[in-house]
Amino acid sequence: MAPPDSRSAARERGSATDVAGVVVLSGCVVWSLVSAAGREARPEGVLLAVFAVAAGYACGRICGTLLPVAAPGAAALAALGLAIASRQGVPGANPGAPTQPGHTGAAAALLVLAAGAACCAAAAARPPVLRLALRLLALAVASTALALGWVTGFAAAIGVLLCSLAAARMRWRTLALAGLAVATGLVVAISWGVAEDSLPQGLTVSLEGQLTQNRVALWQDAVALAKENPVRGVGPDRFGTLSTTAQQSLGSDGKPHSASLQQAAEQGVVGVALLGAVFGWLLYSLWRSPRSTPVVLSAGATLTALAFLASVGNALSFTPVTAGAGLLAGLATARMAGEGSTRAQGHPARQRHADSRVR
Repeated sequence: MAPPDSRSAARERGSATDVAGVVVLSGCVVWSLVSAAGREARPEGVLLAVFAVAAGYACGRICGTLLPVAAPGAAALAALGLAIASRQGVPGANPGAPTQPGHTGAAAALLVLAAGAACCAAAAARPPVLRLALRLLALAVASTALALGWVTGFAAAIGVLLCSLAAARMRWRTLALAGLAVATGLVVAISWGVAEDSLPQGLTVSLEGQLTQNRVALWQDAVALAKENPVRGVGPDRFGTLSTTAQQSLGSDGKPHSASLQQAAEQGVVGVALLGAVFGWLLYSLWRSPRSTPVVLSAGATLTALAFLASVGNALSFTPVTAGAGLLAGLATARMAGEGSTRAQGHPARQRHADSRVR
């Protein structure tokens, strides 16, 4: 059992993380209202997304403390069931869009969250048989994505599983989380490069073939709107009414299918900064988490895969996805009952040096 001063230090670290989260999420709420002021904008979607992340995070912290293995395992099964049951319509979609074009990305995101939750449960489990069963559940999730024809979801889920297996042998979380942050930034930069047509010609043509010309045109419209209104953007939920491509696309959901580009178009550079701050806060919470490094890195890999999907789709427009992301982060940062402040389990020497490993 950890000494009282260690428990006190851990509580202070948790409080600092929570305060940072409150500040960042409050900033998202306030700025969405500022960017909507004086316009026919609808900030309700942003407010709902922020509430979903906060509620999921709080629920994850509670459930992760009480049921560190069962809670993420149940979350994995719930996300898998929701993804399968909602193949024809994910809750939170735009009912006015006949073809509901964002559903595939949202379902893939749910499968990624399911795989990540299963990996977190496996990393927290101690019996080898249970750990193997949970790894097989993550593999089953990836196989489900492939069986349903969601190649992107399959690749992302397999990536999460492989990262989780690698994390089981890692001691240092700082470098790994930094690598995940850099990888996310690179994907976002590439999406902006495609929209700006600033990448090498061969790479641009290859990416356009994968993304489709319609999506690239949506991204270009988003960049154009962001340049016209660089600070406040055009207002939340106004991209669909101002984008020529969205208006001319059959069954358009009015989204540019890129979280960062949508933020830039609708809420300006401040909105983009706040979106990045939310992701940074989640990674910071994982870095300060009292849970073991394999649990932390499994969750970090999952959130990174979700960020990849959000960079080329509109997965974050669906409430189950944003709530699931917050839930997973909460589960991976919850303090296990009786765990104290240690970030390592097992040998006392690992417990004594846990703090030094994450700095």
